[in-house]
Amino acid sequence: MTVSAPLADASAAARALAPDAPFFIVMNAGSGRKQADETRAALAREFGAAGRRFDLRVVDKPRSLAAAAREAAEQAREQRGVLVGAGGDGTLCTVAEAALKADVPFGVLPRGTFNYFSRDHGIPADLDASTKLLLDARAYPVQVGYVNDRMFIVNASLGLYPTLLEDREAYKRQFGRSRLVALWSALFTLLRRHRHLRLHIEHEGRTRELRSSTLFVGNNRLQLEQIGMAEARAVEQGLLVAIAPRPIGRLAHLLLSLRGAAGRLADSDHVESFTFDRITVTRPSRGMRSTGRRRTKVATDGEIAWLDMPLEFRVSERPLLLLKPEPAVAEANRS
Repeated sequence: MTVSAPLADASAAARALAPDAPFFIVMNAGSGRKQADETRAALAREFGAAGRRFDLRVVDKPRSLAAAAREAAEQAREQRGVLVGAGGDGTLCTVAEAALKADVPFGVLPRGTFNYFSRDHGIPADLDASTKLLLDARAYPVQVGYVNDRMFIVNASLGLYPTLLEDREAYKRQFGRSRLVALWSALFTLLRRHRHLRLHIEHEGRTRELRSSTLFVGNNRLQLEQIGMAEARAVEQGLLVAIAPRPIGRLAHLLLSLRGAAGRLADSDHVESFTFDRITVTRPSRGMRSTGRRRTKVATDGEIAWLDMPLEFRVSERPLLLLKPEPAVAEANRS
């Protein structure tokens, strides 16, 4: 198996920024006008005191986010600057992909509900603290994943999990954005009837059949640790972690989710998991060995898209250069 080089020795590959490097910040206005005003004020305060240039772009339309990120990334490349994402994990992934393609350092201002990406890398949730970090941090290589041509920094999935995310967004629009609302929406989704997928997974030259309600691929040590997966540290050795519950009923599925919330998912006999650097996933049709050009719903860092089968999940050949605390500090800050 060809495995990407571990990033454990990332400190030696860390890149220091030029003392006058400008910052190009892209923020999703979906985070709220109040958050946008707070972010602008914090940037003016901290960057102004340091005499550093910055350009904040607040994107009002979600469909315009990727284009705004690409434009800002190109300016960062031309001016030897930094591209920064301000928002939740979905926004950060979109901006991070632009940074990776432009080969520029990427910074984070966490403004989401769960903030798994920033928390996993020890980036403080406090706005002033994360803004100050941008001025002093070095850029470290961190792993990202792809499913076909879509990048993900935290996780990717198909089956029940994308449906759960769609329901969660609908509940948030009605009741507000909070972890409690997310929990209740998940419970209602799990109690509804759901079908099991029949998947063929090609891994290291072998094909296996898997039946499950969902296939979840993780690239975030913190999230994997929180649900109790023993393979969590594999993402620091250039691997991704696949998790799939075996076919079970709705009540059993709910109990399995509660076990995950308690950090004990790996203790269950109803869960199958494995690590990999690349797999290909197909959904065979009845009476056929494999599918043609079928499409399936896939979630990447909370964003939903329809992708052509087969699906190829893989570790990116190039790492993302992330502004983050020094390794010892980042580990202490993980929460």
